[in-house]
Amino acid sequence: MRQLLVFGEREDAEEVAETLAEWFPELGMPRVVRETLAGEDDAEDAQWVVVIEGLGEDVLAKLDHLVEQYDGWRETG
Repeated sequence: MRQLLVFGEREDAEEVAETLAEWFPELGMPRVVRETLAGEDDAEDAQWVVVIEGLGEDVLAKLDHLVEQYDGWRETG
């Protein structure tokens, strides 16, 4: 199942990606991508997304806690 972790700051997304790579080395380094919201004219309003696949539902609460520490949120994609 693919999880999208959304953040306002690139640094936050990169730190979370590094943490997840340490916690789940079998998954490799998660991708960090920039996503511009539909209708956004200002590139400064783009969000940063960490894409992670292969996690079981048993770790989603731990994942949510990590994401909340960086003022982000999780979406299933």
